[in-house]
Amino acid sequence: MIGGVLALAALAAVALLPTSAPETGSPVAEVAETSPASEEASAPASESPAIAGTPPAASTAEPEATVVQVTKPDPDAPLPPLPFIPNMVPRPAEVISEVYEYAARNPDVLEFVPCFCGCETAGHKANAHCFVQSRNADGTVKEWENHGMGCAVCIDVARDSMQLQASGASVGDVRSAIEAKYADRFPRMTPTPPAPK
Repeated sequence: MIGGVLALAALAAVALLPTSAPETGSPVAEVAETSPASEEASAPASESPAIAGTPPAASTAEPEATVVQVTKPDPDAPLPPLPFIPNMVPRPAEVISEVYEYAARNPDVLEFVPCFCGCETAGHKANAHCFVQSRNADGTVKEWENHGMGCAVCIDVARDSMQLQASGASVGDVRSAIEAKYADRFPRMTPTPPAPK
């Protein structure tokens, strides 16, 4: 009986030993496959083995900014019908329709403008994601996101962005103005990539 217990303990110890490289499909492997990094900045896997459940060591190098490629749709491209706008919404239906259309036609702005309502917990990375769930290859809307319909913060950020752009502000200036207005009032912000230079 003691021999059986020892054999089970030995098998458990072997199973829990760290491997020298992460398994394909693990979070570490996915980050390595999707994160661009120069050869100088990347270390061989044998120097920093991944242990399941242990966060990777903090790097002293500054992380590279994610580059977002945005395809702006043709301004005359047809839009799919908007989702039903219920009666109990935080802004008038005309404003909501206007903001959804702006989000559909201007991903080159709203993909670089953060949202402050806490929607990063739903996977949103920018204010554009509050209104558009997916796009076709040509940039046109494939599917709407209903979240923005009932959120005053999402609507107001998009509407302010629309007005700033209409006044001639660059995408960087739009983002700076939005952050200045909302960041102090709302503690959360989507992990939005920086505006292109």
